Amino acid sequence: MFDGLDDIDWASMERAYGSAEEVPALLWALRSPDAVERRKALDRFYGAVHHQGSVYPPTAASLPFLFELAADGATPERAAVVALLVSIGRESLERGFEDDGTEIEYYPPMGYAQAVAFLRERGAQFAELSRDPDPDVRLAAIGGLGLFLDDARQAAAMLRERLAAEQGIAARLQIVEAAATLALRMPAASQQVMDWLAELATDPAQNPATRLAALVQRARCAPDEIGEDTGAAAVGLLRETARALPVQPIAPAPSRPTAPTDNVAPQIVAAFEDLDRRTRVYAPTTALLRTFHEALGARVPERTAVLAEQLSSPDFGSRLDAVRMSGELMRTWRGDHTRLLMLVADQLTTADQEVAAEAAAVLASCHPIAAPAREALAAHIDAQRAVHGPYVWAAPDVLLRRSHQEAVRALARLADARALPSLLAALDNVVDAWRAIQVAGHLLQAADQLVPRLCDHLRRIDLSQQQTEMSATAILSALATLGDPAALPVVVDTLGAAVRLEQDRVTRSALDALGAFGPAAASARETIRLLTTATDAHVRPAAVAALWAVDGDLAEVMPLLLGLLDDRITFRISDAADLLGEIGPPASAALPRLRSLLTHDYEWVRVHCAAALWEIGGQAEAPAVLNALLQAMAKNPATANHVVACLDRMGPLAAPALPLLREQLALPRRGGRFQSIDHDEELQRIGHTLITRLDPPAPGAAAPRTA
Repeated sequence: MFDGLDDIDWASMERAYGSAEEVPALLWALRSPDAVERRKALDRFYGAVHHQGSVYPPTAASLPFLFELAADGATPERAAVVALLVSIGRESLERGFEDDGTEIEYYPPMGYAQAVAFLRERGAQFAELSRDPDPDVRLAAIGGLGLFLDDARQAAAMLRERLAAEQGIAARLQIVEAAATLALRMPAASQQVMDWLAELATDPAQNPATRLAALVQRARCAPDEIGEDTGAAAVGLLRETARALPVQPIAPAPSRPTAPTDNVAPQIVAAFEDLDRRTRVYAPTTALLRTFHEALGARVPERTAVLAEQLSSPDFGSRLDAVRMSGELMRTWRGDHTRLLMLVADQLTTADQEVAAEAAAVLASCHPIAAPAREALAAHIDAQRAVHGPYVWAAPDVLLRRSHQEAVRALARLADARALPSLLAALDNVVDAWRAIQVAGHLLQAADQLVPRLCDHLRRIDLSQQQTEMSATAILSALATLGDPAALPVVVDTLGAAVRLEQDRVTRSALDALGAFGPAAASARETIRLLTTATDAHVRPAAVAALWAVDGDLAEVMPLLLGLLDDRITFRISDAADLLGEIGPPASAALPRLRSLLTHDYEWVRVHCAAALWEIGGQAEAPAVLNALLQAMAKNPATANHVVACLDRMGPLAAPALPLLREQLALPRRGGRFQSIDHDEELQRIGHTLITRLDPPAPGAAAPRTA
């Protein structure tokens, strides 16, 4: 076993996080009789040697030995090894080659081409594995028939053979997917496979899940041929499939070793828990339906109709997956999502708290457009408080607790005061108070009740502990937004403690908060002034901004800002430009330097400096400002929010931007910074308003869609 394993210089090869010297031990552990040891080794292989799908030279060098394990009947859990082989091959094909088959060169070199060459040489062995007596091995190997067999006729024949032999839904869905993969990879097989899929999709002898898979995979092969009836056909087959498959409760999450959390921020722990939830799939058709949604792309009405059917499934797992897919659609694509929002809100009343929690989480993540779900959220929260009492936020049942917390957070993000009782209960307790703190700033109308509690939490934070940093910055951000001067003493004390303990991120957040209070924070002037020479890249510009907000002494801040404009760190230049723009015409001494920065090689610097030029110089600077803004937006659409905000302030002088504005707003995908739903909705709102103002529609013409 493993002849030649020790002849390889594993220590000289790199995988994620360093040397690959541990690979031989991992390979041996995959053969261990101890299930725990095998699971740890497999997790480690995926986490370091095949990290997030990457295929490093040691990953490719492992393939002969993984094949030995897969072929040896004495290997425990061979299916997991076969699945690993297929994953390495699939990722290598997707990441290692252009669409025309040209190999992509990486530096440092990766193992994609080597892995594909090796696996294709063993296409016949995947054919053998697909006939293995072990059904789990067969299931894991099926994908290899579409990926690695180079004889298109043989591969298609094998897939037909396997479909006739396999009765399990999971295997049949994999076979149909492998057929589509074969068609996409090998043009010689395309028409034959497409015809077969079309035949399967309408074959009454096939079960509805197989017909649905054939319909979807054919759409994947030819998205341009998707017709108006494709979505309706998919909905009908999905309905039949739901009736045919057994309804099962949502399986509990697999038990994992509990990691120590004493020195880890609760926000980090929760982020990993959420990531773990999102990687779980609860229904056998979920991967197939994801493929269909990808093929449908910008066809939002058709996708909404499919999701409506998914959300009406009697199977809780199917609905849970559909809720998540609904969130992905609304966060990624523009359109009128009112119907889908209401369908997701309907899941709040389901008997399954995990589905309800996910629905609330999706509504929170889509809060810029979630107003139609406001009443459903409030009713859900009230019903939970009526049944479980006012402290349901801290309920011992973790699913109930998450369901309530997510709903409260979603309602708070809508600035709805009906979220307040649960937020106050959370802040008066210690259980997950950080979750309430994250949304407290949205309830400006309740500042008098929230601020004392937030201050109390801030006083109790021990800044000498690194894991408290995120909580401190979140509280400071909330206090800055709520704007109650009663918080000033604790913010000043926090700034002093953060400086002493060299907690730069907390220092910066405290400075931002003091700046938000303006002249009312004058008692902190000297501390702020000292920090204008700080070495930390973020603290210094934050201190300069706070000093201007608190003191307003132009003679003192101008030399500091001019110094930041000459900095090599780009975000310092941008921060300085933003503050100069806020100062306006009195900052005219900065005009020459701002003009010169319009030729900076980073478009973000150009955008911030152009906006400052407009605020300071006005109409005289308009041609240069407009040119810089439009060039930056054309090069990097992520700058669109900053660009459009400045264009809005320029008024009629922004008219030359109309073609680019229309082009950006006509795109079906969300845009703006990070392509996030909040930035995109703001971009659409300002953009459409600006277009209407600059080029009003003729009398009787339809008004443009508003966000």
